[in-house]
Amino acid sequence: MVKIEAVSPGGSAALAGLQAGDDLVAINGRNISDILDYFLALDARHLQLEVLRGATPLQFQLATEEQLDPGLQIEHPEPTHCGNNCPFCFVHQLPRGLRKTLYVKDEDYRFSYLYGSYVTLSNIDQLALQRIIDEQLSPLYVSVHATDENLRTQLLGRESPPIFELLQRLTAASIEIHCQIVVCPGINDGPALRRSIETLYRLAPGIGSLAVVPVGLTRFRDKLPVLRGLTERDAEEVIDMIETCQRQFLEAGGSRFVFAADEIYLRAGRELPDLAAYEELWQLENGVGMVAQFRQEAQEVLQEADPLEVQRVTVLTGCSFAPELKAFARRLARRTGVRIDVRPIRNRFFGEQVTVAGLLTGRDLLEQLAGKDLGAALLLPEVMLKDDRDVFLDDLTLTELSERLQVPVVKIAGTPWGVLDGLEELACGATRVVRCDG
Repeated sequence: MVKIEAVSPGGSAALAGLQAGDDLVAINGRNISDILDYFLALDARHLQLEVLRGATPLQFQLATEEQLDPGLQIEHPEPTHCGNNCPFCFVHQLPRGLRKTLYVKDEDYRFSYLYGSYVTLSNIDQLALQRIIDEQLSPLYVSVHATDENLRTQLLGRESPPIFELLQRLTAASIEIHCQIVVCPGINDGPALRRSIETLYRLAPGIGSLAVVPVGLTRFRDKLPVLRGLTERDAEEVIDMIETCQRQFLEAGGSRFVFAADEIYLRAGRELPDLAAYEELWQLENGVGMVAQFRQEAQEVLQEADPLEVQRVTVLTGCSFAPELKAFARRLARRTGVRIDVRPIRNRFFGEQVTVAGLLTGRDLLEQLAGKDLGAALLLPEVMLKDDRDVFLDDLTLTELSERLQVPVVKIAGTPWGVLDGLEELACGATRVVRCDG
């Protein structure tokens, strides 16, 4: 059983009388041992919940025809921890003093299914493997890095079950898999990368897609193995290889299968493919196809945007995406009459090789924006903040940022629609604007 931590007011669970602190024992006769059991049990129109309130057993009937979520917040399990020692692991490259949750190395197939997080399957046991198959936990997201077992052992820093055999068993059981390779120049690029791509393609369409993403390195690598990031030439070679494979796979099976992360195209200074080339956008959350999707949404926004009564704003972004955002901001400014200044923030905390907005800290924002004229407001993409709280990686809050910069802050989605929505909020004085005290 699992603990019910909170009950949303107005939800079917609250209306039925469930309470925070109740222990959820079963749903429709299915024993609930963790959050995965809970979500799997919700796939029914009528739910019979068996609950313990203290020592008293209770039953509740819920109807979910209109709302699949009954409004229960279930105790979240501690993740199974990763036992790998990858030389490129981002957790190993963190300094002391950040939020505790940033140092958690999770390796949990349940989170891969529920949230799309990547796992290496290095600690999977037969019981967990059989649960995946029996419950049809699909899709799953798997970090492969290399299909050669000796090379994979080097990259994981430990021996693990043979990855191809695991993937073969899962795909044979109709589990859809999406894979990634973190490419480290001089280690798993070149011929090794080509072999990995071709080996994984043998399991298509069971393996639905493969993303190749660049290694991310911070300045905190004392006592860690020497690695280097992708140079422009490295990036060009990776793209050439992937595009050659894409043409072959598309002709053979109707799908390109393997995709390079947007950041690799940006490092190579190469034009990114059109949105259609990313097919079903299987790897969007992995930074694959985001620019192409942004460009398409930008066209839609520019058709809808009207003049707004806002003089000037500043929009923040990471360095890698700044040219794309600036091009959109110029066109949106012509449509709305708002001067939109795009300000890329350099990642001095982790090191300037880290160029994405999601890894910026509050202190970098303060240092680079202090004393600047930011206009009527600061538009800040929500990817810079923790999901359920308005705090940065270093625990600076959005309110503190607004107060110290003496400017209102609008949290926006990092999309063209997010920018337009932020401008419209300012124009109508919407309440989601975080205002400074000055």
